[in-house]
Amino acid sequence: MSRDEHRLRRRLDGARKARNAESLAAQIEADIEAAELRVTRRRDAVPKISFPEELPVSQRKDEIAAAIRDHQVVIVAGETGSGKTTQLPKICLELGRGIRGQIGHTQPRRLAARTVADRIASELNTELGEAVGYKVRFTDHSGQDTLVKLMTDGILLAEIQTDRMLRQYDTLIIDEAHERSLNIDFILGYVKQLLPRRPDLKVIITSATIDPERFSKHFDDAPIVEVSGRTYRVEVRYRPIIDPDDPDADQDRDQTQAICDAVDELQHEGPGDILVFLSGEREIRDAADALSKQDLRNTEILPLYARLSSSDQHRVFQRHTGRRVVLATNVAETSLTVPGIKYVVDPGTARISRYSHRTKVQRLPIEPVSQASANQRKGRCGRTSDGICIRLYSEDDFDARPEFTDPEILRTNLASVILQMTSLGLGDIAAFPFVEPPDRRQVTDGVQLLQELGAFEMSDGKKLTETGRKLAQLPVDPRMARMVLEASRNGCVREVMIIAAALSIQDPRERPAEKQQAADEQHARFTDKTSDFLAYLNLWEYVTEQQKALSTNQFRRMCRNEYLNYLRIREWQDIFSQLRQLAKPLGITLNTDGPADPQRVHTSLIAGLLSHVGLKDPAKGDYLGARGARFSVFPGSALFKKQPRFVMSAELVETSRLWGRVNARIEPEWVEPLAGHVVKRNYSEPHWERKQGAVMALEKVTLYGVPLVADRRVNYGRIDPEVSRELFIRHALVEGDWETRHHFFRENRALLEEVEDLENRARRRDILVDDETLFEFYDQRVPADVVSARHFDSWWKKARHTEPDLLSFEKTMLINETAGGVREADYPDFWTQGSQTFKLTYQFEPGADADGVTVHVPLPVLNQVTPDGFDWQVPGLREELVTQLIKSLPKAIRRNFVPAPDHAKLVLSRVGPADGPLLHVVADELEALRGVVIPDDAWQLSAVPDHLKMTFRVVDVRGKKVSEGKDIDALKRDLSGQVRATISKAADSIEREGLTTPAFGELPKVFASKQRGHDVKAYPALVDEGGSVAVRLLDTPGQQEQSMWAGTRRMLRLNIPSPMKFITRNLGNSSKLVLNRNPHGSVAALLEDCVDCAVDKLVADNGGPRWDEAGFAVLLEKVRAGLNAGVLDVLTNVEKILRAANDVETRLADTRGPKDSLADIRAQLDGLVHKGFVTETGQDRLKHVVRYLRGIERRLEKLPTEPTRDIQRTGDIAWLRNEYQAALDALPPGTSSPALREIRWMIEELRVSFFAQTLGTAHPVSLKRVIKALDDAATSRN
Repeated sequence: MSRDEHRLRRRLDGARKARNAESLAAQIEADIEAAELRVTRRRDAVPKISFPEELPVSQRKDEIAAAIRDHQVVIVAGETGSGKTTQLPKICLELGRGIRGQIGHTQPRRLAARTVADRIASELNTELGEAVGYKVRFTDHSGQDTLVKLMTDGILLAEIQTDRMLRQYDTLIIDEAHERSLNIDFILGYVKQLLPRRPDLKVIITSATIDPERFSKHFDDAPIVEVSGRTYRVEVRYRPIIDPDDPDADQDRDQTQAICDAVDELQHEGPGDILVFLSGEREIRDAADALSKQDLRNTEILPLYARLSSSDQHRVFQRHTGRRVVLATNVAETSLTVPGIKYVVDPGTARISRYSHRTKVQRLPIEPVSQASANQRKGRCGRTSDGICIRLYSEDDFDARPEFTDPEILRTNLASVILQMTSLGLGDIAAFPFVEPPDRRQVTDGVQLLQELGAFEMSDGKKLTETGRKLAQLPVDPRMARMVLEASRNGCVREVMIIAAALSIQDPRERPAEKQQAADEQHARFTDKTSDFLAYLNLWEYVTEQQKALSTNQFRRMCRNEYLNYLRIREWQDIFSQLRQLAKPLGITLNTDGPADPQRVHTSLIAGLLSHVGLKDPAKGDYLGARGARFSVFPGSALFKKQPRFVMSAELVETSRLWGRVNARIEPEWVEPLAGHVVKRNYSEPHWERKQGAVMALEKVTLYGVPLVADRRVNYGRIDPEVSRELFIRHALVEGDWETRHHFFRENRALLEEVEDLENRARRRDILVDDETLFEFYDQRVPADVVSARHFDSWWKKARHTEPDLLSFEKTMLINETAGGVREADYPDFWTQGSQTFKLTYQFEPGADADGVTVHVPLPVLNQVTPDGFDWQVPGLREELVTQLIKSLPKAIRRNFVPAPDHAKLVLSRVGPADGPLLHVVADELEALRGVVIPDDAWQLSAVPDHLKMTFRVVDVRGKKVSEGKDIDALKRDLSGQVRATISKAADSIEREGLTTPAFGELPKVFASKQRGHDVKAYPALVDEGGSVAVRLLDTPGQQEQSMWAGTRRMLRLNIPSPMKFITRNLGNSSKLVLNRNPHGSVAALLEDCVDCAVDKLVADNGGPRWDEAGFAVLLEKVRAGLNAGVLDVLTNVEKILRAANDVETRLADTRGPKDSLADIRAQLDGLVHKGFVTETGQDRLKHVVRYLRGIERRLEKLPTEPTRDIQRTGDIAWLRNEYQAALDALPPGTSSPALREIRWMIEELRVSFFAQTLGTAHPVSLKRVIKALDDAATSRN
């Protein structure tokens, strides 16, 4: 035999070189004799051969035999029924083939291999398995003496791995080559390469009459022998669904209606079954429903498709009476021959599996079939008699269609082929002699899938990995094989093999169209809510248990009753057994320690399904899959109703849309470890993290565009060491954003802070060298592999011992050479006011609230701080401040002081803070320099930059900010309560409340204590609280003075009997009537005001308030003795005031005059007589108020005749009142000014001088005198 010949030649060649050549030669000679005996035995075993005369191929036997004898490759083309499949092996036997090797005869399907083998054996009168045998997956009915071996093309492919030269065969018959499956095209390509090395090998390729020339051309113009089939005439009728040439055609007619019309037409053509081709199960159901509603007598409607249950498929082939309408997919085109068909209805479409380059998934779109497929369909009705084929499309449509269907190699993923070719060392697929080379994109996609599975190196897509070598040894889909390999690592081989085997076959769960609900109820037991894969395991365990408990017939019956396909279950079990056997040599064994964890199972499955992972898109309701594909969970999945965030699908198939079939919920963290070689990792926002002491970044991990991880913080040092080192130096070393105890670092930061502080004080950014200078310093010294704090610490731990000053700054290197003229003394750290010293800080941040100099004022001493001196700023900013003040002047004044900086410098060379308030001093100096008077209101302080105005920051005892602002007086007002509360904590023994008798001991006029180095002062006083008196600490002497008078008055009133009865007895009726017309609201309130006024007069006459109990007792007796008389004296003046005020009111109501004048009179009257005016005015001034009121009367008398003069005087008064109010507003909080109080009454005297000169004044007065008094008051205040 050919195999023996090759083996023996090699042994002979080796024996010639061996030392024991003679003994080896003897052994070889014996083996040669044994081989010759085998050849003789095989020749003798050839049975008697005959050829049925009725077969067309028998009539061309001699021509075919001659072609085979004379050529290495022969193409035999003939329709089904010509006999080529059964007679060609017999012709080869008759030619002497099959003796020195077997006649290998391939079939596309297992069923065909078995039935053809059986038929040939029957014709040769030999037992199946002897001269004629067959081999299909899981079954081998052939032996060493078998002459003709039928097998599937997949079996021949598998044998190539162990018999590269195919020496067990001397002849190969590749049957049904026109189907152009992937296996057939690969075999044809392999054989073409093999033929030059096996000149003894004969190859016969059989095909339907579909493009046999292509095969001939592929094999160097091999001869073609055409054999006609036994066919009858077929009439073709074209019935387009919508006929464009028929104006009366129904435009709403659809395919289902067209099928019904065609069936109705064929019913009138005589008996015979009708075969209707449809593209899918749904279309079959729609057509069946429509046909069942028609009046089709004695007609049975049967579906036929691959997923149909076995029993329903068998019904199509059973004998029957009446007419049948078979609704079939293209499975009936070539794979199955339906008997009794006389009529065919061809809509011209089919679902054709196509691989999408874009989505990398296998699609099943509905497409128009090729002309060759249409003719195959037509041929189904011309087998036994003349037939009719109705095509539901036009003849022009038919003529425009492609002649042939694309071979499978042009429309499928080539991963399995590429893997096997690489494993066999067949070279680049692009150079492989396929009948039709695949698209380069398909090859690329196949390589990419193998890279995804880890079979190929990522860097070299043609180099097998160890995983790839193992995958090539498992004859299943590479995805399934990868799952099994991963399962061996995860200890779940059994579970994954069960699932992989299930995915390799049609679903064993049947779902008949008329019993869907019953089937669903039976199958629901196996459902797992989170995983369709686990449902296979549940089903497996159930089936295994039942199979053990039941007999074979009982088990078959159970399968039928529970809608399980018995044959598919057996196939499932056979595949599992084969997988187990094939995996053993690879060291893969089943786990026996109980069921595996579901997570491990799914993790193993993910290894083969990386590109079938999807992320839920809540907005669109579907899943984002690999490379932008969008798919939905198939409605039959257990996950359809409650869809998880991440899902894995066993397959993605496109029909009406892209569906994920057989799904499971997964977690992204299961995927990432398996997908490390194909995921894309994008890093964003690399940044230094102080706490981590490293450069971190946000990592986004995507698997073919599907986000697995978003914004995960990762150490960037291992990803980009160069960038990480730079960021470490810039942030940790240069910017100091680092928690470390290194001595050099601490000293360097201290030096930097010194220079930075000088910059803030001088408000310059050119003193400290820039960050690049500091970066270069470190960059030149720190090694390239230091990318984090940990790396630095490791390096510096050794380096510091040899070069301790390597990384230490010197102050001179930190200061720019151009930064001259800056003196630290001009920017002091502290400000002194009186006995208090306040910390100063500097901030150079334009726009910030505290930009410039900040004075830190402890809360307890806030009441002691005055604005004095702060207006002069620190020396370093003083010149800029005066310059800006000059620039703020109105243009008419400002132009006299140009250039402003020069004038500022000159002014400051002559004056300083000791000369008085800044504005007054500068105004005086500028006037002295240029003779230009600058009014106080000329300064536009709002135009002065904020950084030149000191910020006052009030801090608590811990140094924490309480409040801050530019106005110290406003802060004192706002925080007065907090100041008092703070001081009170330190003076609990002094403050008291609820006093009604003068038991307050002796009050100090000043309370002083030390708090955190500051002299805290407060001012005790009696405080009027209505029904009692309290002792409180107040902020200022002014507050103390006011409060002490009021508190003394209240204590005296509480301890002296009320004089009200005495007053009532001594008032006449006319007096009572006058007093009743008062602004207080009641006579009682007026009288209380009068008593308070009398008490104040008596206190003043007796030396003022007393600070001890003894002194207060003396004062109490003095006031008690003189109170009644004092009150009567007050009432006398008050009665006169109220009479005069009433007269003014009456005249004012009747007077017409300038509005400003009348408004001024009303304001004066309200200022003199109002609620509380008696005590406020004081007893000594009450008699003058009567004169002021009489002055108003005189003014009203003159107003009608002298309005112009009145208006002029009114203007003067208004100006004085505004100046007076401004002076009051300028007083610090809690202070009072006797001088200002006197000016208030000077203005009243001036009114008398202006409008009622004849009444006389209490003292000389004029406008000039009042102005001078205002100036004097301002000067004394400053």
